[in-house]
Amino acid sequence: MSTAAISIVVVVAVVLAAALIIRVVRAGASRRERALRRRFGPEYELNVAQHAGDTKAAERELDERLRLYGDLRTQPLPGELRERYVAEWAAVQEMFIESPERSVTSADRLLARLAQDRGYPSDRYEEQVAALSVHHSEHVQGYRQIHDTAGLAREGRADTEKLREAVVHARPFFEDLVRPPHHGATTGATTGPETARQPYGERRSGSGLRRWLPGTGTGTGAGTGSGTRAGTGHTRFGHTRKGGAW
Repeated sequence: MSTAAISIVVVVAVVLAAALIIRVVRAGASRRERALRRRFGPEYELNVAQHAGDTKAAERELDERLRLYGDLRTQPLPGELRERYVAEWAAVQEMFIESPERSVTSADRLLARLAQDRGYPSDRYEEQVAALSVHHSEHVQGYRQIHDTAGLAREGRADTEKLREAVVHARPFFEDLVRPPHHGATTGATTGPETARQPYGERRSGSGLRRWLPGTGTGTGAGTGSGTRAGTGHTRFGHTRKGGAW
């Protein structure tokens, strides 16, 4: 074989090897992206947007969160403490009628305490949110929203609608954290100690959780047509006793 022919064969082999390497790298990156999307759901897209579309930077941050908090072992709430938080959240919603600003700031503090009692970091808000995003990625944005809105409320820069939306969007996050163990879990794979997440866009509202939450319109002894549960005085899910819509 001539020298020219050998050179051509070598060049072709190098090109084919490079193409194979590129294909393998891309396949690995695609698998990594799919895994992160499954794990973080809406948090993935939010993080990409926060990095101005830089997917690699966003994925590096999410990988770091998994490294730090993926193996975090949380703890369930004792029944008495869970009921106390449920009652506190109901009071926060009632408070909104008279003082929206105080309602939002109280809800923000309540969620921080609840996360701490579940075993999440409590020294710094940013660290707490990062850990929560690994295990409650579907609804952690609601916590961010109410925390930011509480800051605006303290400065007198949040109107009533913004305050209302903050409480509305924080409630699914509260429900996630206060959920009794093994109640309302959905099917599907998970890579962490928390129960499996529901598909993005759906809301977990299993009967095991709803019986713990006031104002759901479910449970034994509920009256018909009145929207209240017997003996509780709470109104149907989504409304306060005084008629404020959530």
